[in-house]
Amino acid sequence: MSKPSESADILTMLEQGRSGLGLAASTIRGGFRVLQTVSVLARTGGGWVMGNRPPLPRLLRETCEQLGTTYIKLGQFIASSPSIFPDAYVEEFQKCLDRTPPLPFHFVRRTVEAELGKPLESLYAWVDPKPLASASIAQVHAARLHTGEDVVIKVQKPNVHHVLLTDFNFIYFAARLVERLAPGLSRSAISGVIEELQSSMLEECDFEKEADHLRRFNEFLQSTGNTLAVAPKPYPEFSSRRVLTMERFYGVPLTDIEVLRRYTPDPAETLIGALNTWFSSLMLCDFFHADVHAGNLMLLKDGRVGFIDFGIVGKIRKTTWEAMARFFDGIGRGDNRAIAEAMAVIGMTREEVNVAALA
Repeated sequence: MSKPSESADILTMLEQGRSGLGLAASTIRGGFRVLQTVSVLARTGGGWVMGNRPPLPRLLRETCEQLGTTYIKLGQFIASSPSIFPDAYVEEFQKCLDRTPPLPFHFVRRTVEAELGKPLESLYAWVDPKPLASASIAQVHAARLHTGEDVVIKVQKPNVHHVLLTDFNFIYFAARLVERLAPGLSRSAISGVIEELQSSMLEECDFEKEADHLRRFNEFLQSTGNTLAVAPKPYPEFSSRRVLTMERFYGVPLTDIEVLRRYTPDPAETLIGALNTWFSSLMLCDFFHADVHAGNLMLLKDGRVGFIDFGIVGKIRKTTWEAMARFFDGIGRGDNRAIAEAMAVIGMTREEVNVAALA
């Protein structure tokens, strides 16, 4: 029989072996992803050299779609940032499609069972093997609980977190290269944008956080007496970091005015109600839906607007609100110094700004 110290040594060796294998596998996956990225870029560059030269915005958008997850999200960021990027790029990247081929259902089953620790049949009375939608981070399936509620299951695709980390390492490298070639660019500004995007995208991979966002948004609606909007109810007992089970909404997205007219006599009033709800969340909720567009809003059969997809949220700090109040107060009083100080706090200027000179 092995002595206790020998057994401990053996266990340590086994743990180190597993850790080493995991690190090796991670490194191999990372290397493969970098090669995949370089291959797409080389193919795009080769086509350009051979004379296939579409407008640059379209070329970049198509390249992002080929590169997948991270770059599609970057494209969507460009589309939603007209104050940062030229109009031609904003308009082109609005076509950036986050649609990917769905995973075979046995992958979905394996993920759900591994995450929730039970056979699929014991968790749900029924699951549709054909997804309602498939995007780069996850795909969604209709299902029904044993208690009778209709739900949807959002299942994260394999290795998404790792792909994001690998891609952002590559993007950091590319950013440093650009900074060397164009010294006039502010390195801190580029790094700050990339860090913010990385943080936002990695948070989108944590479905437990999304479930919490859904719960808190509904609490905000209830506390403010808002009966015009609703978010899906999450089911924490059927959810994890990579699986999210939530109430299924029946309705139509706010993307087609003609279809909306069949549900409501005044589509404009519905849209105004949705916008008012979102604006009130900026001030009265401790976070806001940061990916609001017509595809993430649904007109439900009961007339309410359903807010869906809370993977990306934003937060406005109390100090920012206070600075905004001082900013508008300063404008009203004609106090240039108060305006300048408020602008510095809000972030409307560079950190090293001379407030006295700005005033």
